[in-house]
Amino acid sequence: MEGDDEVGASAMIDESMSNGVESASPATAAMGEPMDVEAYAAMYTGRTKILRLLFIADKCDNEAMNLEALRMAYDEIKKGEDTSLHREAASKIRGRLGPKYNVDTAWVDSVEKRAILRKEKLENELNGYRTNLIKESIRMGYNDYGEFYYTHGLLSDAFKSYVRTRDYCTTSKHIVQMCMHVLLVSIELGQYSHVANYVSKAENTPDPLPAITQAKLKCASGLAFLETKKYKLAARKFIETGYELGNNYSEVIAPQDVGLYGGLCALASFDRTELKTKVIDNVGFRNFLELVPEVRELINDFYASRYASCLEYLEKLKANLLLDIHLHEHVEALYTEIRHKAIIQYTVPFISVDLHNMADAFKTSVGGLEKELEALITNGQIQARIDSHNKILYARHADQRKATFQRVLQTGGEFEREVKSMLLRANLVKHEVTAKSGRKF
Repeated sequence: MEGDDEVGASAMIDESMSNGVESASPATAAMGEPMDVEAYAAMYTGRTKILRLLFIADKCDNEAMNLEALRMAYDEIKKGEDTSLHREAASKIRGRLGPKYNVDTAWVDSVEKRAILRKEKLENELNGYRTNLIKESIRMGYNDYGEFYYTHGLLSDAFKSYVRTRDYCTTSKHIVQMCMHVLLVSIELGQYSHVANYVSKAENTPDPLPAITQAKLKCASGLAFLETKKYKLAARKFIETGYELGNNYSEVIAPQDVGLYGGLCALASFDRTELKTKVIDNVGFRNFLELVPEVRELINDFYASRYASCLEYLEKLKANLLLDIHLHEHVEALYTEIRHKAIIQYTVPFISVDLHNMADAFKTSVGGLEKELEALITNGQIQARIDSHNKILYARHADQRKATFQRVLQTGGEFEREVKSMLLRANLVKHEVTAKSGRKF
Protein backbone atom coordinates (compact mmCIF):
# COMPACT_ATOMS: atom_id res chain seq x y z
CA MET A 1 0.00 0.00 0.00
CA GLU A 2 2.76 2.46 0.98
CA GLY A 3 4.67 1.74 -2.22
CA ASP A 4 1.69 2.79 -4.30
CA ASP A 5 1.39 5.98 -2.21
CA GLU A 6 4.99 6.94 -2.88
CA VAL A 7 4.52 6.53 -6.63
CA GLY A 8 1.38 8.69 -6.55
CA ALA A 9 2.98 11.52 -4.55
CA SER A 10 5.42 12.68 -7.21
CA ALA A 11 2.70 12.60 -9.86
CA MET A 12 0.46 14.79 -7.70
CA ILE A 13 3.24 17.29 -7.05
CA ASP A 14 3.82 17.73 -10.78
CA GLU A 15 0.10 18.05 -11.44
CA SER A 16 -0.70 20.45 -8.61
CA MET A 17 2.35 22.68 -8.91
CA SER A 18 2.38 22.97 -12.71
CA ASN A 19 0.31 26.12 -12.24
CA GLY A 20 -0.19 27.45 -8.72
CA VAL A 21 -3.23 29.54 -9.59
CA GLU A 22 -5.16 26.88 -11.51
CA SER A 23 -4.46 24.39 -8.70
CA ALA A 24 -5.92 26.72 -6.08
CA SER A 25 -8.58 25.45 -3.72
CA PRO A 26 -12.11 25.87 -5.16
CA ALA A 27 -13.16 27.03 -1.70
CA THR A 28 -11.00 30.15 -2.09
CA ALA A 29 -10.32 30.48 -5.84
CA ALA A 30 -13.12 32.92 -6.61
CA MET A 31 -13.21 35.25 -3.64
CA GLY A 32 -16.64 36.54 -2.74
CA GLU A 33 -18.30 34.19 -5.22
CA PRO A 34 -20.11 30.90 -4.52
CA MET A 35 -17.95 27.83 -4.15
CA ASP A 36 -17.39 25.62 -7.18
CA VAL A 37 -18.93 22.52 -5.61
CA GLU A 38 -17.89 20.14 -8.36
CA ALA A 39 -14.24 21.23 -8.28
CA TYR A 40 -14.27 21.19 -4.47
CA ALA A 41 -15.66 17.64 -4.30
CA ALA A 42 -13.10 16.43 -6.85
CA MET A 43 -10.35 16.98 -4.26
CA TYR A 44 -11.72 14.19 -2.04
CA THR A 45 -12.56 10.51 -2.25
CA GLY A 46 -14.55 8.00 -0.24
CA ARG A 47 -16.92 8.85 2.55
CA THR A 48 -15.41 12.26 3.31
CA LYS A 49 -16.39 13.41 -0.19
CA ILE A 50 -20.00 12.46 0.51
CA LEU A 51 -20.04 13.93 4.02
CA ARG A 52 -18.54 17.21 2.84
CA LEU A 53 -21.18 17.50 0.10
CA LEU A 54 -23.99 16.80 2.56
CA PHE A 55 -22.50 19.33 4.96
CA ILE A 56 -22.43 21.99 2.24
CA ALA A 57 -26.06 21.20 1.42
CA ASP A 58 -27.01 21.64 5.09
CA LYS A 59 -25.17 24.91 5.60
CA CYS A 60 -25.46 26.89 2.37
CA ASP A 61 -28.35 29.24 1.62
CA ASN A 62 -27.86 29.14 -2.15
CA GLU A 63 -30.59 26.88 -3.58
CA ALA A 64 -28.62 25.99 -6.71
CA MET A 65 -25.52 25.08 -4.70
CA ASN A 66 -27.64 23.11 -2.27
CA LEU A 67 -29.18 20.98 -5.02
CA GLU A 68 -25.86 20.54 -6.82
CA ALA A 69 -24.23 19.25 -3.62
CA LEU A 70 -27.13 16.89 -2.94
CA ARG A 71 -27.14 15.59 -6.51
CA MET A 72 -23.42 14.86 -6.40
CA ALA A 73 -23.71 13.25 -2.95
CA TYR A 74 -26.59 11.04 -4.12
CA ASP A 75 -24.64 9.87 -7.18
CA GLU A 76 -21.51 9.23 -5.15
CA ILE A 77 -23.40 7.25 -2.50
CA LYS A 78 -24.75 4.86 -5.12
CA LYS A 79 -21.18 3.96 -6.04
CA GLY A 80 -20.81 2.51 -2.55
CA GLU A 81 -22.93 0.42 -0.20
CA ASP A 82 -24.16 2.74 2.56
CA THR A 83 -27.94 2.54 2.37
CA SER A 84 -28.50 4.83 5.38
CA LEU A 85 -26.62 7.67 3.67
CA HIS A 86 -28.64 6.99 0.51
CA ARG A 87 -31.90 7.42 2.42
CA GLU A 88 -30.56 10.57 4.13
CA ALA A 89 -29.59 12.17 0.82
CA ALA A 90 -32.92 11.31 -0.78
CA SER A 91 -34.84 12.75 2.19
CA LYS A 92 -32.91 16.03 1.91
CA ILE A 93 -33.54 16.27 -1.83
CA ARG A 94 -37.30 15.99 -1.19
CA GLY A 95 -38.10 15.27 -4.83
CA ARG A 96 -36.65 18.59 -6.05
CA LEU A 97 -34.39 16.80 -8.55
CA GLY A 98 -37.09 14.59 -10.03
CA PRO A 99 -38.01 10.92 -9.53
CA LYS A 100 -34.50 9.75 -10.44
CA TYR A 101 -33.26 11.06 -7.08
CA ASN A 102 -35.84 9.45 -4.81
CA VAL A 103 -35.01 6.45 -2.63
CA ASP A 104 -34.03 3.60 -4.96
CA THR A 105 -35.65 0.68 -3.15
CA ALA A 106 -34.39 -1.88 -5.66
CA TRP A 107 -30.79 -0.72 -5.11
CA VAL A 108 -31.26 -0.66 -1.33
CA ASP A 109 -32.66 -4.21 -1.27
CA SER A 110 -29.89 -5.48 -3.51
CA VAL A 111 -27.14 -3.90 -1.38
CA GLU A 112 -28.63 -5.16 1.88
CA LYS A 113 -28.98 -8.71 0.56
CA ARG A 114 -25.35 -8.71 -0.58
CA ALA A 115 -24.34 -7.33 2.80
CA ILE A 116 -26.00 -10.22 4.64
CA LEU A 117 -24.24 -12.81 2.46
CA ARG A 118 -20.91 -10.98 2.75
CA LYS A 119 -21.14 -10.78 6.52
CA GLU A 120 -21.93 -14.50 6.81
CA LYS A 121 -18.92 -15.31 4.65
CA LEU A 122 -16.61 -13.09 6.71
CA GLU A 123 -17.90 -14.61 9.94
CA ASN A 124 -17.30 -18.16 8.74
CA GLU A 125 -13.82 -17.31 7.52
CA LEU A 126 -12.89 -15.61 10.78
CA ASN A 127 -14.17 -18.55 12.85
CA GLY A 128 -12.02 -20.86 10.76
CA TYR A 129 -8.94 -18.71 11.30
CA ARG A 130 -9.58 -18.64 15.06
CA THR A 131 -9.88 -22.41 15.16
CA ASN A 132 -6.57 -22.85 13.36
CA LEU A 133 -4.91 -20.08 15.46
CA ILE A 134 -3.33 -18.43 12.41
CA LYS A 135 -2.47 -14.94 13.70
CA GLU A 136 -1.95 -13.31 10.31
CA SER A 137 -5.21 -14.73 8.96
CA ILE A 138 -7.09 -13.58 12.07
CA ARG A 139 -5.64 -10.08 11.65
CA MET A 140 -6.71 -9.98 8.01
CA GLY A 141 -10.12 -11.32 8.97
CA TYR A 142 -10.71 -8.47 11.42
CA ASN A 143 -9.42 -6.01 8.80
CA ASP A 144 -11.98 -7.35 6.33
CA TYR A 145 -14.68 -7.00 8.98
CA GLY A 146 -13.62 -3.39 9.66
CA GLU A 147 -13.67 -2.56 5.96
CA PHE A 148 -17.11 -4.17 5.61
CA TYR A 149 -18.58 -2.16 8.49
CA TYR A 150 -16.92 1.08 7.32
CA THR A 151 -18.27 0.65 3.77
CA HIS A 152 -21.79 0.23 5.16
CA GLY A 153 -21.52 3.22 7.51
CA LEU A 154 -21.34 1.19 10.75
CA LEU A 155 -18.46 3.23 12.11
CA SER A 156 -18.49 2.06 15.74
CA ASP A 157 -18.36 -1.58 14.63
CA ALA A 158 -15.60 -0.74 12.14
CA PHE A 159 -13.62 0.93 14.92
CA LYS A 160 -13.91 -2.14 17.17
CA SER A 161 -12.88 -4.51 14.38
CA TYR A 162 -9.81 -2.47 13.45
CA VAL A 163 -8.76 -2.17 17.11
CA ARG A 164 -9.02 -5.96 17.55
CA THR A 165 -6.31 -6.46 14.93
CA ARG A 166 -3.83 -4.98 17.43
CA ASP A 167 -3.44 -8.28 19.27
CA TYR A 168 -2.46 -10.02 16.04
CA CYS A 169 0.03 -7.47 14.68
CA THR A 170 3.49 -9.02 14.36
CA THR A 171 5.42 -6.26 12.58
CA SER A 172 5.69 -2.47 12.72
CA LYS A 173 4.00 -2.29 9.33
CA HIS A 174 0.97 -4.12 10.74
CA ILE A 175 0.78 -1.72 13.69
CA VAL A 176 0.96 1.33 11.42
CA GLN A 177 -1.73 -0.11 9.15
CA MET A 178 -3.97 -0.71 12.17
CA CYS A 179 -3.38 2.85 13.39
CA MET A 180 -4.19 4.37 9.98
CA HIS A 181 -7.47 2.44 9.81
CA VAL A 182 -8.42 3.54 13.33
CA LEU A 183 -7.52 7.15 12.54
CA LEU A 184 -9.74 7.16 9.45
CA VAL A 185 -12.75 5.97 11.44
CA SER A 186 -12.01 8.11 14.52
CA ILE A 187 -11.80 11.33 12.49
CA GLU A 188 -15.18 10.61 10.93
CA LEU A 189 -16.65 9.75 14.35
CA GLY A 190 -15.18 12.94 15.82
CA GLN A 191 -13.33 10.98 18.51
CA TYR A 192 -10.19 13.09 18.53
CA SER A 193 -8.79 11.66 21.76
CA HIS A 194 -8.42 8.37 19.86
CA VAL A 195 -6.78 10.27 17.00
CA ALA A 196 -4.06 11.67 19.26
CA ASN A 197 -3.55 8.25 20.88
CA TYR A 198 -3.15 6.28 17.66
CA VAL A 199 -0.97 8.93 16.00
CA SER A 200 1.40 8.48 18.93
CA LYS A 201 1.29 4.68 18.60
CA ALA A 202 2.15 4.86 14.90
CA GLU A 203 4.97 7.37 15.41
CA ASN A 204 6.53 5.26 18.16
CA THR A 205 6.93 2.08 16.13
CA PRO A 206 10.59 0.96 15.98
CA ASP A 207 10.94 0.96 12.19
CA PRO A 208 11.24 4.28 10.29
CA LEU A 209 8.00 5.42 8.68
CA PRO A 210 7.67 6.24 4.97
CA ALA A 211 7.49 9.98 4.25
CA ILE A 212 3.88 9.74 3.07
CA THR A 213 2.80 8.00 6.27
CA GLN A 214 4.55 10.66 8.36
CA ALA A 215 2.71 13.36 6.41
CA LYS A 216 -0.63 11.62 6.98
CA LEU A 217 0.04 11.39 10.72
CA LYS A 218 0.90 15.09 10.87
CA CYS A 219 -2.42 15.91 9.17
CA ALA A 220 -4.40 13.68 11.52
CA SER A 221 -2.69 15.23 14.52
CA GLY A 222 -3.30 18.72 13.13
CA LEU A 223 -7.02 18.00 12.76
CA ALA A 224 -7.16 16.72 16.34
CA PHE A 225 -5.56 19.91 17.67
CA LEU A 226 -7.80 22.05 15.45
CA GLU A 227 -10.96 20.39 16.74
CA THR A 228 -9.82 20.88 20.36
CA LYS A 229 -9.10 24.59 19.64
CA LYS A 230 -5.35 24.26 20.18
CA TYR A 231 -4.61 26.42 17.18
CA LYS A 232 -0.88 26.92 17.71
CA LEU A 233 -0.25 23.18 17.99
CA ALA A 234 -2.50 22.59 14.97
CA ALA A 235 -0.54 25.14 12.96
CA ARG A 236 2.75 23.46 13.83
CA LYS A 237 1.51 20.05 12.71
CA PHE A 238 0.15 21.30 9.40
CA ILE A 239 3.33 23.28 8.77
CA GLU A 240 5.44 20.18 9.47
CA THR A 241 3.46 18.13 6.93
CA GLY A 242 5.66 16.96 4.09
CA TYR A 243 4.61 17.73 0.55
CA GLU A 244 4.91 14.01 -0.16
CA LEU A 245 1.33 13.93 1.12
CA GLY A 246 0.06 14.80 -2.36
CA ASN A 247 -3.43 13.44 -3.00
CA ASN A 248 -2.66 10.28 -1.02
CA TYR A 249 -4.87 11.21 1.93
CA SER A 250 -7.86 12.45 -0.04
CA GLU A 251 -10.14 10.18 2.01
CA VAL A 252 -9.51 12.62 4.89
CA ILE A 253 -7.91 15.87 3.71
CA ALA A 254 -6.71 17.60 0.54
CA PRO A 255 -3.32 19.34 0.23
CA GLN A 256 -5.20 22.62 -0.24
CA ASP A 257 -6.71 22.12 3.22
CA VAL A 258 -3.25 21.78 4.75
CA GLY A 259 -2.33 25.23 3.42
CA LEU A 260 -5.69 26.69 4.45
CA TYR A 261 -5.89 25.23 7.98
CA GLY A 262 -2.19 25.70 8.69
CA GLY A 263 -2.11 29.27 7.36
CA LEU A 264 -5.14 30.50 9.32
CA CYS A 265 -4.11 28.77 12.56
CA ALA A 266 -0.59 30.20 12.25
CA LEU A 267 -1.92 33.69 11.59
CA ALA A 268 -4.13 33.47 14.68
CA SER A 269 -1.52 32.04 17.06
CA PHE A 270 2.06 32.75 15.90
CA ASP A 271 3.98 35.87 16.85
CA ARG A 272 5.63 37.99 14.19
CA THR A 273 8.96 36.16 14.31
CA GLU A 274 7.35 32.71 14.07
CA LEU A 275 5.16 33.85 11.20
CA LYS A 276 8.24 34.90 9.27
CA THR A 277 10.48 31.90 9.98
CA LYS A 278 7.95 29.06 10.14
CA VAL A 279 5.45 30.16 7.50
CA ILE A 280 6.63 32.84 5.07
CA ASP A 281 10.23 31.56 4.78
CA ASN A 282 9.28 27.88 5.08
CA VAL A 283 10.02 26.37 1.67
CA GLY A 284 8.15 23.13 2.40
CA PHE A 285 4.94 24.78 3.61
CA ARG A 286 5.13 27.34 0.82
CA ASN A 287 4.21 24.54 -1.59
CA PHE A 288 0.90 24.12 0.22
CA LEU A 289 0.30 27.88 0.37
CA GLU A 290 0.73 28.07 -3.42
CA LEU A 291 -2.45 25.98 -3.67
CA VAL A 292 -4.40 28.60 -1.68
CA PRO A 293 -3.01 31.92 -3.02
CA GLU A 294 -5.53 34.04 -1.10
CA VAL A 295 -4.27 32.64 2.22
CA ARG A 296 -0.68 33.21 1.11
CA GLU A 297 -1.46 36.83 0.21
CA LEU A 298 -3.32 37.64 3.41
CA ILE A 299 -0.40 36.22 5.46
CA ASN A 300 2.01 38.44 3.52
CA ASP A 301 -0.30 41.43 3.99
CA PHE A 302 -0.50 40.79 7.73
CA TYR A 303 3.28 40.56 8.07
CA ALA A 304 3.72 43.73 5.98
CA SER A 305 1.20 45.57 8.24
CA ARG A 306 -1.31 45.95 5.40
CA TYR A 307 -4.10 45.13 7.81
CA ALA A 308 -7.01 46.51 5.79
CA SER A 309 -6.08 44.32 2.81
CA CYS A 310 -5.56 41.29 5.07
CA LEU A 311 -8.93 41.69 6.78
CA GLU A 312 -10.61 42.27 3.42
CA TYR A 313 -9.24 38.96 2.14
CA LEU A 314 -10.51 37.24 5.27
CA GLU A 315 -13.98 38.70 4.94
CA LYS A 316 -14.27 37.55 1.33
CA LEU A 317 -13.17 34.03 2.27
CA LYS A 318 -15.52 33.73 5.23
CA ALA A 319 -18.67 32.50 3.47
CA ASN A 320 -16.89 29.55 1.88
CA LEU A 321 -14.87 28.73 5.01
CA LEU A 322 -18.15 28.33 6.89
CA LEU A 323 -18.95 25.46 4.50
CA ASP A 324 -15.82 23.52 5.50
CA ILE A 325 -16.66 20.47 7.60
CA HIS A 326 -13.64 20.86 9.90
CA LEU A 327 -13.14 24.64 9.94
CA HIS A 328 -16.67 26.02 10.24
CA GLU A 329 -16.81 25.90 14.05
CA HIS A 330 -13.52 27.77 14.36
CA VAL A 331 -13.95 30.55 11.80
CA GLU A 332 -15.25 33.16 14.27
CA ALA A 333 -12.61 32.34 16.90
CA LEU A 334 -9.78 32.41 14.37
CA TYR A 335 -10.99 35.65 12.79
CA THR A 336 -11.29 37.31 16.21
CA GLU A 337 -7.76 36.27 17.17
CA ILE A 338 -6.34 37.49 13.85
CA ARG A 339 -8.11 40.84 14.12
CA HIS A 340 -6.98 41.34 17.72
CA LYS A 341 -3.39 40.53 16.77
CA ALA A 342 -3.56 43.07 13.95
CA ILE A 343 -4.86 45.79 16.28
CA ILE A 344 -2.19 45.03 18.89
CA GLN A 345 0.62 45.05 16.33
CA TYR A 346 -0.62 48.33 14.88
CA THR A 347 -0.36 50.08 18.28
CA VAL A 348 3.01 48.68 19.40
CA PRO A 349 5.40 51.15 17.64
CA PHE A 350 3.55 54.32 18.72
CA ILE A 351 3.34 56.44 21.87
CA SER A 352 -0.01 57.81 20.71
CA VAL A 353 -2.40 56.83 17.94
CA ASP A 354 -5.18 58.87 16.34
CA LEU A 355 -8.25 56.63 16.41
CA HIS A 356 -9.61 58.21 13.22
CA ASN A 357 -6.52 57.19 11.27
CA MET A 358 -6.55 53.75 12.87
CA ALA A 359 -10.22 53.26 12.03
CA ASP A 360 -9.48 54.12 8.41
CA ALA A 361 -6.66 51.56 8.36
CA PHE A 362 -9.00 48.85 9.66
CA LYS A 363 -12.01 49.90 7.58
CA THR A 364 -14.22 50.32 10.62
CA SER A 365 -15.93 53.07 12.62
CA VAL A 366 -14.20 54.98 15.40
CA GLY A 367 -16.87 53.88 17.87
CA GLY A 368 -16.49 50.21 16.96
CA LEU A 369 -12.70 50.43 17.14
CA GLU A 370 -12.89 52.13 20.52
CA LYS A 371 -14.94 49.26 21.93
CA GLU A 372 -12.46 46.71 20.59
CA LEU A 373 -9.57 48.65 22.14
CA GLU A 374 -11.41 48.88 25.46
CA ALA A 375 -11.79 45.09 25.54
CA LEU A 376 -8.11 44.52 24.71
CA ILE A 377 -7.00 47.02 27.36
CA THR A 378 -9.27 45.41 29.95
CA ASN A 379 -7.83 41.98 29.14
CA GLY A 380 -4.29 43.31 29.49
CA GLN A 381 -3.41 42.69 25.85
CA ILE A 382 -2.69 46.37 25.20
CA GLN A 383 -0.98 48.64 27.76
CA ALA A 384 -2.65 51.93 26.93
CA ARG A 385 -5.39 54.40 27.81
CA ILE A 386 -7.99 56.06 25.59
CA ASP A 387 -8.70 59.79 25.43
CA SER A 388 -12.36 59.44 24.42
CA HIS A 389 -12.84 63.18 23.94
CA ASN A 390 -9.97 63.69 21.50
CA LYS A 391 -10.12 60.09 20.18
CA ILE A 392 -6.46 59.35 20.85
CA LEU A 393 -4.91 56.17 22.22
CA TYR A 394 -1.93 56.78 24.54
CA ALA A 395 0.46 53.89 25.14
CA ARG A 396 1.66 53.22 28.66
CA HIS A 397 5.33 52.65 27.96
CA ALA A 398 7.56 51.97 30.93
CA ASP A 399 9.80 54.85 32.08
CA GLN A 400 13.13 53.56 30.80
CA ARG A 401 15.18 56.21 32.68
CA LYS A 402 13.57 55.34 36.00
CA ALA A 403 13.92 51.60 35.38
CA THR A 404 17.63 52.06 34.56
CA PHE A 405 18.28 53.97 37.81
CA GLN A 406 16.44 51.29 39.79
CA ARG A 407 18.58 48.56 38.24
CA VAL A 408 21.77 50.55 38.98
CA LEU A 409 20.76 51.04 42.64
CA GLN A 410 19.87 47.37 43.00
CA THR A 411 23.19 46.26 41.48
CA GLY A 412 25.08 48.71 43.71
CA GLY A 413 23.34 47.40 46.83
CA GLU A 414 24.16 43.80 45.92
CA PHE A 415 27.81 44.73 45.26
CA GLU A 416 28.06 46.54 48.62
CA ARG A 417 26.73 43.49 50.51
CA GLU A 418 29.15 41.16 48.75
CA VAL A 419 32.18 43.42 49.50
CA LYS A 420 31.25 43.72 53.20
CA SER A 421 30.90 39.92 53.43
CA MET A 422 34.31 39.42 51.83
CA LEU A 423 35.98 41.98 54.18
CA LEU A 424 34.39 40.36 57.22
CA ARG A 425 35.62 36.93 56.23
CA ALA A 426 39.16 38.26 55.53
CA ASN A 427 39.33 39.88 58.98
CA LEU A 428 38.10 36.71 60.70
CA VAL A 429 40.76 34.65 58.92
CA LYS A 430 43.46 37.24 59.73
CA HIS A 431 42.71 37.15 63.47
CA GLU A 432 42.17 33.38 63.51
CA VAL A 433 38.66 33.72 64.81
CA THR A 434 36.61 30.54 64.47
CA ALA A 435 33.22 29.54 65.72
CA LYS A 436 32.75 26.06 67.09
CA SER A 437 29.31 24.51 67.43
CA GLY A 438 28.66 22.90 70.78
CA ARG A 439 27.34 19.35 70.87
CA LYS A 440 24.27 18.54 72.91
CA PHE A 441 23.72 15.02 74.22
